[in-house]
Amino acid sequence: MTLEILISTIDEGIYNIPAMLLEPHDGIGYLVSWQHSEGKETAPPEELKRDDVKVVELAGRGLSRNRNNCLRHATADLCLIADDDCQYTPQQLQAVIDTFEQHPEVDIAAFKYTSMNREKKYPSQSIDLATPPRGYYVSSIEIAFKRESLQGKLWFNELFGIGAPLSCGEEEVLVLSAVRHGLKCQFFPIDIVRHDNVTSSFSGVEKSGMLMARGAYTYLAHPKSFMARILLGGYRLKKRYGVGMRHGVKNMLAGVRYFKQHRHDKQSYHI
Repeated sequence: MTLEILISTIDEGIYNIPAMLLEPHDGIGYLVSWQHSEGKETAPPEELKRDDVKVVELAGRGLSRNRNNCLRHATADLCLIADDDCQYTPQQLQAVIDTFEQHPEVDIAAFKYTSMNREKKYPSQSIDLATPPRGYYVSSIEIAFKRESLQGKLWFNELFGIGAPLSCGEEEVLVLSAVRHGLKCQFFPIDIVRHDNVTSSFSGVEKSGMLMARGAYTYLAHPKSFMARILLGGYRLKKRYGVGMRHGVKNMLAGVRYFKQHRHDKQSYHI
């Protein structure tokens, strides 16, 4: 099986990517989707001029748009989602390939990442992502998938993610959509990447865009009980993070209304 690391970056972030690259290895390549903000022009670093590195460009902003651009241009058997500050070892990339070879029924695999700044809690054993335990969530940089299972069929919902009104949760919506389309999605307790920057899941929980995303995802995942879950979520946010319950619930419900209004937009890839 071949593996392609799908790296999303924007503007000067492309200068981070040479530090990610390992020595060339048969069957492993890098696909960089490089977004440009309006009025910003930079040239890619010379270190990216390698046979195993492909750079495709995209105007505008929006992380999910960028992830989708990667998916659109991917060519390998397996794809691994990456940010422009991830760090890998050859053994970690081989572990991704080995997992899919040992579990041919799996379409999407979620793994673990390590960080010097944060410690994320994971299940101690492999689990089916159709029924994840409470408190566990998937991060984008932990996700690998069979290209043929997603390409042209499922996409990141562009209403979610950095640069969108619902500013996180795009990976959870993707997995939810995949499960509902009958794909086999499995978590494996294997470290496959190092990522020392704090992710949105750990910071800014009080920001309106993140609360809106939380509310919209709750509605998507639990359409019959979302109201009770949002109220409970507001209580937990107050207890754990000190976020005002009224502020939390108000913004989560605003996320529900926004999603309902825009869910059939072309870019939303509704489920």
